[in-house]
Amino acid sequence: MNDIRGILFDKDGTLVDFQATWFAIGDRLALQAAGGDRAKADALMTVAGYDFERHCFRADSVFAAGANADIVALWYPHVPPAERAVMTVGFDRFTAEEGAAQSVPLPGSQEAIAALHAAGFRLGVATNDSTGGAEKTLLALGVAQMFDAAYGYDGVANPKPAPDAVHAFCDLTGLKPSQVAMVGDNRHDLEMAHAAGAGLAVAVLSGTGTRESLEPIADVVLNSIAELPEFLAAR
Repeated sequence: MNDIRGILFDKDGTLVDFQATWFAIGDRLALQAAGGDRAKADALMTVAGYDFERHCFRADSVFAAGANADIVALWYPHVPPAERAVMTVGFDRFTAEEGAAQSVPLPGSQEAIAALHAAGFRLGVATNDSTGGAEKTLLALGVAQMFDAAYGYDGVANPKPAPDAVHAFCDLTGLKPSQVAMVGDNRHDLEMAHAAGAGLAVAVLSGTGTRESLEPIADVVLNSIAELPEFLAAR
């Protein structure tokens, strides 16, 4: 941990307020899939991971941890694979534009990124959103210039929890996996860190994950990335 020089961040729930950003977008897609039937759309949102009683997405659900291809497969199970692939491209385009336009930064996240960049850390994003969606969101948040790269599910051969994004980041920066910290709010973020041999697996409680679900596989649990600069400075 003393040799951490690069940081890969998950996007939604880590940099961006997941609940505030994604419910309305997901609901529009669910209504479309349901043909405008409100009850059916609610059922689709539920099976994808939205808890209407608690008004939040469930940890590690398809919506919280999956890619658009997973949502399309879940909501359109009888559509042929080739047609689902085309639909996924449409989902990617829609969520990239709307996700960036409606992105709500988590409190202190922009300041933390600026502090880490100023301290010399190489920064990247690893998300199961599309690469285009991640890049547009970083631009919308005003922090894109501080990041070396963003890796979506379509930017690597295998998305999280596979280690591909960590390896791609290391290839780009010249760092070793042991010099990289992975920061995220779901188990698949931490599972990727371990699969890649990352030097530090940081869980944050600012998204859909809970302390109970994350602590067993995290090296450290923080409330949010706002605490990360001080934590790394004190290591």
